[in-house]
Amino acid sequence: MGSWRKESLVMIRLLTSLLAIVFLAALAPASAAPVDGGHARVELIAERSSVLPGETIYAALKMDLDPDWHVYWRNAGDAGLPPELIHRETSNIPGGAIGDFVWPVPHLLPVVEGEIMDYGYSHEVILPFPLMIPADASGIVQLDVVADYLICEDICVPETADVSLTLNVGDPVPDTKNGEMISQWIAQAPLAFVGEAHVDTSGTPWKLSLRGEPGLTRDADIRFFPFGHEISHPAAQPVSFGSAGATLSLTPAGSTPLEGNLDGVLVVEHADGTRFGYEISAAQGPAFENTSGLAAIRSGKGGAGGGTGLLTLAFFALIGGLILNLMPCVLPVLSIKAMGMVSAAASGHANELRSHGIWYTAGVLVSFAALAGAIVAVRAATGSATLGFQLQNGPTVAILALIMFAIGLWLMGLFELGTSIQNTGSGLASRNGAAGAFFTGILAAVVGAPCVGPFLGVALGAVLSQPAPAVFAVFLAMGFGLALPFLLLSFVPGLQRLLPKPGKWMETLKQFFAFPMFLTAAWLLSVLGALSGHSAVAWTVAGATAITFAIWLARRGGVPARAVAAAVLVLGFAYPALRASAPAAAEGTSTAYAAKYETEAWSPERVSELTAQGRPVFVDFTATWCATCQLNKLSTLKSAAVQEAFADANVAFLVADFTRKDPVIAEELKRRERAGVPMYLWYPAGATEPDILPEILSKDLVIGLLAPS
Repeated sequence: MGSWRKESLVMIRLLTSLLAIVFLAALAPASAAPVDGGHARVELIAERSSVLPGETIYAALKMDLDPDWHVYWRNAGDAGLPPELIHRETSNIPGGAIGDFVWPVPHLLPVVEGEIMDYGYSHEVILPFPLMIPADASGIVQLDVVADYLICEDICVPETADVSLTLNVGDPVPDTKNGEMISQWIAQAPLAFVGEAHVDTSGTPWKLSLRGEPGLTRDADIRFFPFGHEISHPAAQPVSFGSAGATLSLTPAGSTPLEGNLDGVLVVEHADGTRFGYEISAAQGPAFENTSGLAAIRSGKGGAGGGTGLLTLAFFALIGGLILNLMPCVLPVLSIKAMGMVSAAASGHANELRSHGIWYTAGVLVSFAALAGAIVAVRAATGSATLGFQLQNGPTVAILALIMFAIGLWLMGLFELGTSIQNTGSGLASRNGAAGAFFTGILAAVVGAPCVGPFLGVALGAVLSQPAPAVFAVFLAMGFGLALPFLLLSFVPGLQRLLPKPGKWMETLKQFFAFPMFLTAAWLLSVLGALSGHSAVAWTVAGATAITFAIWLARRGGVPARAVAAAVLVLGFAYPALRASAPAAAEGTSTAYAAKYETEAWSPERVSELTAQGRPVFVDFTATWCATCQLNKLSTLKSAAVQEAFADANVAFLVADFTRKDPVIAEELKRRERAGVPMYLWYPAGATEPDILPEILSKDLVIGLLAPS
């Protein structure tokens, strides 16, 4: 009898556990497995796993296609049909809540070379769409649709897939993986064309004439993808370039005259494979002058608007690199190098001093080359990249904060780095001295690169969309400008004599320089808090404590103590970085202004609404990690004089916070040819296009915007 009761209890516990698992699974958002439609695996994904009632999020139709099969763009070309979603009545999200697809830039799909051309996608495609959550939603919401699409290889097969998306209703919770995929494909959508477009249909072929768009460089391949069927899809589109823009020759599809504008997407592809799309609406009219000279057809010279243009950009980048030496985020690191230069000059060994300068320069140039390579890679993967992206990564910021803190401890004298760069005479061993100088160069480049100061915003913004060699050339010029002052000190004896003599003051000054390092670490912690939340900041402070403990333990001596210290040191760096990898929940803009400002979040739609009302609009593109942005706030934007002037003129103040990755802000920076923040846009009353202000603001400049013209 006792055995029977025991077995009964076991069975009851087992059933209870199974019911609990089923109950918890029912509460979790459904992550439906992809549906095999035949030649594609189809699913619905969303940027959130939990949503707020009444909000609009981005969901997407994700399709993984069989090799060599393709689906179609919004205009399929000569044959085909684009994918569509058919709402099912089993949904508790109404069909009207589903927005239109955000169509990524398409590819050419030659069916019969020179005769039949289609437009679409191969391998994988993600088609984002806005989804409005019902205002009265509670519990869970479910979207059930039929994905209806035509998929083709040598033959075409119509396929359908019943797919669903289930979301919890409650506090908004991002789905990091799916949100990142959706953002990457939204970033591949066409941008608005900022120039002018005319199509001359008075003869054959038609002439699509374009001017004013900075992306139309002579090294690029350009193709027009129409929304309709006014032109021959398989026909070649020869391109000619002039000083003001470009002209494409388009073959009309028949004898029917064009009615209205010619609408579509202009796709620009550079030699390194990067592609950008611009949505255009070309009014009928004569071709623009200086856009179709025969001498300018695909000259292939120059990576950024011609050789002269590249040299100009490199020159401005060099000047900008020099100015970076004065930026507050770089000065603490340069203090280390300055102390080393004083010691090296006092040793009387010119070779050692030159070695310091060369290795420091090498560290800076290697870092800027790596940064250029990372930007080219990110651009190829996502379609866009901006300077400062490394400080949008929580683990990177956490490790940088700990490095700055550790350097501060070293400057305070808590530990020594072997034969440090402070040692004089023969103590400057070539290997250790070179390693110290090289590391200092790397550190200066890492913390200095996001500080986009004067001369840098325009130069870098203009080159980020250019081929990889141009990107590397301009970034290396900027790095050389950053390293140039110390390089000159290393090689010009007359300048070396200006350096002070070493003495006891050096130890005092060395310890004093620890405090800017600690302040830099504190600033990085504020950036980390905006990226990964207060928990990540707390764990990074704990990591700093572990590093300090490891240094104290190592100084106690003995092999066991040093082994434990090494383990604690590794843990002190690694665990905070791991904790910082999870993004914090969005808490609105992290860039607070005085209460007198009625700021609101920037969006292109909000700008359009405000300018349509005739209000002047000021837009601050900023980030917590941008030192120049914070200086402009303190010196100008938060000043009482500017606040009162804006209030009197009824200026709408919008904030575009780029502390975290934001594809919409990244697209706007790219559109305005800016490499990163800060960027300030000023829309005078009644204007629809902005003036781009300098990166360094002043009260007189900003208040002067309101003066009657």
